[in-house]
Amino acid sequence: MPVNRKEKIVMQLPKIKFTAAGDMLIQRVISTGYEGFREVSEYIKKGDVRFFNFESIIYRKGIWGNQFNGGSFHNSDPRTLDIAREYGFNMMSFANNHTFDWGYGGLISTLDALENTDFVHTGVGMNLDEAASPAYLDTPTGRVALISMASSIAGDSAIAGRQSRRTPGRPGINALRTEKYIEVTKEQFDVLNEISEVSGINDDHKILMAEGYAALKEDNTSVELGNAIKFRLGEKTKYHAKLNEKDMDRLERAIYEAKHQADYILVSIHSHEVAGEKKENPADFIVEFAHRCIDMGAHAVLGHGPHLLRPLEIYKGYPIFYSLGDFMLHNESVTFAPEDMYEKYGLTSDDPLCDIYRKRSRNYTVGLMTDSRMFEAVIPYFEMDGGKLTHLELLPIELGFGEPRYRLGNPRVCTDRGIIERFAEMSASYGTKIEINDAGIGIVKI
Repeated sequence: MPVNRKEKIVMQLPKIKFTAAGDMLIQRVISTGYEGFREVSEYIKKGDVRFFNFESIIYRKGIWGNQFNGGSFHNSDPRTLDIAREYGFNMMSFANNHTFDWGYGGLISTLDALENTDFVHTGVGMNLDEAASPAYLDTPTGRVALISMASSIAGDSAIAGRQSRRTPGRPGINALRTEKYIEVTKEQFDVLNEISEVSGINDDHKILMAEGYAALKEDNTSVELGNAIKFRLGEKTKYHAKLNEKDMDRLERAIYEAKHQADYILVSIHSHEVAGEKKENPADFIVEFAHRCIDMGAHAVLGHGPHLLRPLEIYKGYPIFYSLGDFMLHNESVTFAPEDMYEKYGLTSDDPLCDIYRKRSRNYTVGLMTDSRMFEAVIPYFEMDGGKLTHLELLPIELGFGEPRYRLGNPRVCTDRGIIERFAEMSASYGTKIEINDAGIGIVKI
């Protein structure tokens, strides 16, 4: 008899309070005595469940940089986990595009460091089943499950693998993959086919198909130019990213399991992908993903990744945060990097590391650190009672935009109404209504 994973678990669910933050990109062992720390910490501690995304790895001597990285080789001191605890966090993920900056060594050193903490975490593991399984936090009033995935990762080598009957699994991330292709017209399709045949770009692949090392083409409605991108015959020209149903089925299994083990279920997703040319717009497949999470039984989706705020949607009565923005941003406070990163910018490790960031930012005129949006975020506080969202408010925070690079990036409560006003404006297109109270906190109309 097939299992109905969408079955409703009928019970009286308790009241539980939540706070959440986006990317904690911490590269400095900061003093928690800085002005503004206490106010942020006290707000985070209002929640029974207190989540953040750790946008780094815990570095240990002797591990080497990966061939692929998330843009920089992030490396954090083990004491940064103590700082996260002082802020009040008790639940986290580090499934993101920086998980593999230092290869398997960095992944394992971070898992080892987390073993010595009380942080509930998931999304990364020594095999796929471990990475995909829910993790649980017991609070004084109830139990909460966390499931974590990432669509933005540093290459396929970062994807966790399942063990076989005779071999162990592969360490990595619980990845959310997509099938990417461009829909093209008949006229465009014929030109692409001609380019493929005349150039010979696919000749190697034809040999692999003939020898059985690659699957045979099932139809004549698609063409690839090498391994770059797939084109499909259609009615118009449009880029598509289709959710991988195998990954979605794994997610559904995890949510189904969590329904029987916890009162509430949170799903964390790290995604940089965008719809159109505006970075605030989440990719269409992420919107579909988030809706399906709620449909499967999740109570909230916590998004992060693009280093700025993305809209809030209340879908079927439950919150979807497409991106909470940066909780901490020390992007140019990395103190060492592999030779590969120097070479990328025409330098060697004989040069000062700061010259990498100087060249990358075109003498500090472009990039994350020059964009004020990257230094604006919200910390939501929400309550759930009886399985329903009953209250949701938003604390605006800013990270010191304009300060010297070696000092900026730490969160403080923002007294300017501009952050919530901008967040309310972008969320309005999703039907979300946000008002601002006298204290400058955003109150979401449920």
